[in-house]
Amino acid sequence: MVIKKIIISLLAGIICGLFGTGGGMILVPAYMYILKMESQKARATSICGMLVMVITSSIFYYKANYINWNIGILCAIGGIIGGYIGAKILKKTPDYILKTVFTLFLIYAIYNIFFK
Repeated sequence: MVIKKIIISLLAGIICGLFGTGGGMILVPAYMYILKMESQKARATSICGMLVMVITSSIFYYKANYINWNIGILCAIGGIIGGYIGAKILKKTPDYILKTVFTLFLIYAIYNIFFK
């Protein structure tokens, strides 16, 4: 079980470093389907784990002068507010709705990647 957790975390870290977070795309499904974690716990645990990955990646992006501070700060403010609202909604939302919304988001993202 420890090896599975290490592999999942390593993959999420690589995704985070390559694509600027997105580790939740790896972590949430992995926690739910490989580690058999309940949906809300998987999402919350993913956020906790991504915090460290994002800080680590940000240090390297900062050193390479890749950060647009104006946009980054505005995004951080929106992220604080959105994270608070999202956490409140998560507590009250049934699992099937979360899975449906997440699936629709993935379909939308895939469509935009390949067809726009």
